[in-house]
Amino acid sequence: MSTSPSHTVMTTMSAPAGQRRPRFGSRGRLEPYLLIAPTVLLVAGLMVVPVVIVIVYSLFNNVVTNQNPQFVGLTNYFTILSDSSFWNAAGNTAVFTVASVVIHMVIGVAFALMLNSKLVHTLPRSIFRAVYVLPWIFTASVVAVLWRLLLDPSGVVNFLLESLGVLHHAVPWLGTPATALLAVTLINIWSGYPFFMISLLAGLQGVPADLYEAARVDGAGLARQFVSVTLPALRPILFSMALLDLLWTTQQFTLIWATTGGGPIDHTEVLSTYTYKLAFNGYQFSLASTSAVLILLASLIVAIFYVRQQRKESQ
Repeated sequence: MSTSPSHTVMTTMSAPAGQRRPRFGSRGRLEPYLLIAPTVLLVAGLMVVPVVIVIVYSLFNNVVTNQNPQFVGLTNYFTILSDSSFWNAAGNTAVFTVASVVIHMVIGVAFALMLNSKLVHTLPRSIFRAVYVLPWIFTASVVAVLWRLLLDPSGVVNFLLESLGVLHHAVPWLGTPATALLAVTLINIWSGYPFFMISLLAGLQGVPADLYEAARVDGAGLARQFVSVTLPALRPILFSMALLDLLWTTQQFTLIWATTGGGPIDHTEVLSTYTYKLAFNGYQFSLASTSAVLILLASLIVAIFYVRQQRKESQ
């Protein structure tokens, strides 16, 4: 007795899923890898390969400018670590970074609390939000040009300070060794605090109002509410943002290069400008690669700490 085609189709459809034959075979197993292959190649080409090349360059002398560079091992690392200019740049980087991150946090928390407060009416709050976020709109080059004009001896800052009697004569803020690092640090603080403010404002809006109500019932004032309710709620955000800002500020280049170029007399020289000058002013590409590797290692330590903290919070 023959079996009709419709009966065969019904039998196949009614078979248990575990007994069906695979439709794609090896192609189905390779499909996930084929889908991620473009991303893997892109990451490898833009990130892994350049990093490997820089590490290799740091182990040779006179790369790029010499057709037959010689392998020198760790000699370049000893040279960089014994260079006083490197440690001067490292010290300036530490001052510039720590001051920027700490004050970013303080200003960000203060402005976020003000914009989230119900004591400020809706219209002023909207105006303040627009004004406070302005520094984030400008690129680093625009910020550098703006502040170079403001801090010029004939600029607005000197004019106001002289008018108020604070100064007796104009000060070239970016050209004086005693004030140059302070000036670029303040510029970086001005341009970077909106990142903290906006992120913390979003965090504050997620804090349940019931917690503040319970604190008020217990007799807690504004200061106690901030310590007992606001800070614990914002602690994960503050920690994550501080580490990210630490990484970004350590690698700041455009702002410093466009305002002072690392001067005067290396008083604003940071690791990024130090490495750049080694490569493109002195054509010492091996030493520049060595400096870049050392910066990478320091950044990796912070990045690993950040990832571990994020993993701990997600558990």
